[in-house]
Amino acid sequence: MFDLGIINGKLYLDGQYINANLFIKSGKIVDISTTFQKSKEEINAAGKVVLPGFIDPHVHFELNLGKYTSVDDFESGSISALFGGVTTIIDFLDPISNIEELENAFKTRLSVAKKSLVDYSFHATLGNFEGNINTLISKIKELGTTSIKIFTAYSSSNRRTNDRRMFELFKISKNYNIPILIHAENEDMIIENVPINFHSKARPEISEISEIIKIAEFLNQIKATAYIVHTTCGSSIEEVKNRFNDILNKNIFFESCPHYFYFDDGVYESKKGYLYTMTPPLRNKKEKEKLKNNIDNIFSIGTDHCSFNSKEKRKRKTGNLPMGIGGIEHSFVLMYSLFGEKIIDKFTINPAKFFGLYPKKGTLLPGADADIVIFNPKYNGKISMSHTKADYDLYLGTQIRGKVEKVIKNGVVTIDQDKLVNKVKGNFIRR
Repeated sequence: MFDLGIINGKLYLDGQYINANLFIKSGKIVDISTTFQKSKEEINAAGKVVLPGFIDPHVHFELNLGKYTSVDDFESGSISALFGGVTTIIDFLDPISNIEELENAFKTRLSVAKKSLVDYSFHATLGNFEGNINTLISKIKELGTTSIKIFTAYSSSNRRTNDRRMFELFKISKNYNIPILIHAENEDMIIENVPINFHSKARPEISEISEIIKIAEFLNQIKATAYIVHTTCGSSIEEVKNRFNDILNKNIFFESCPHYFYFDDGVYESKKGYLYTMTPPLRNKKEKEKLKNNIDNIFSIGTDHCSFNSKEKRKRKTGNLPMGIGGIEHSFVLMYSLFGEKIIDKFTINPAKFFGLYPKKGTLLPGADADIVIFNPKYNGKISMSHTKADYDLYLGTQIRGKVEKVIKNGVVTIDQDKLVNKVKGNFIRR
């Protein structure tokens, strides 16, 4: 007898739908069948779509910035994630400048993440790194955090990786099949600590576009793998497609975030423009539309979830406030509302395969972890709930299409019709 059967649903199996029943035992998907088999518990998913649990490969829970710490910790952040159907996240270790700092960064993050109700992994993060890259990568693999994030800006906080070091990192990482995540901005074009209404102009579109073109040229030469986080400009993707089409989605991959599709930089002129501050900033309407037009070449969707309270962000200049907004709870329905079914893979199998989580995650095939979303595609309404600890949510009242109705984590129903009905401890996933 199975622990749980999901019957009469429309199952999304690696790009295709099948009408079948899905059966779970001991936290794993064990069978898919058109017949009805005995289960201790049954969920009738007639009229609903059954999807793999979503993966958010870019979150910042409990991020300590010194003066500020993001208000969603691993407990509240993971609860918000579950309400949005996200069952696995990848967070970040604090930036390191040498190999000696790596293990402590890992242990510190692992300790605070134990509160999580979703499974979690980490990206290693480099500051102005000094040390042997081969040794670094060997240690990263030993810890099970097989991806590295770098910044091409932020010299002021000692986080920038210069071009020579980035090129070296590409060459060496290729030998280990380790992807490099990149916050891509041309630092020489950025002005820091400006009035809120100047935020997007001080970090202009060309700062991203030009940096990504340079990165693409490096990758074209070396054939390493890079993943551009929080891509803001449709032009960035268009330029790579026009100039480096052979490496697009082979060596260079684009992630973007829901807020770049829903808001534009006009909000920075408003009285509460400070609530919308993140880096890179929101873009002009033209770039926002270009981003939508290039959705097919956006490989995955992350949220860059990094929430703060309004009083912490209520500043006149960008240098005095913590950057970032929330959104993990709404990410899938927001993107589904714009693009429909074509975004499913960007939340499931794409990040699962790219970041070494497949076939445990990102699929409904037998053997996978029983992390499952039951989704109602016929729902029409507005976002009316929020489970962030932040005192504001920019998406409340947004018109949406589709609704996450149930979420199953490790074979246990955790979310049922807008209620958290069970808490299941999340686990660290070695990659």
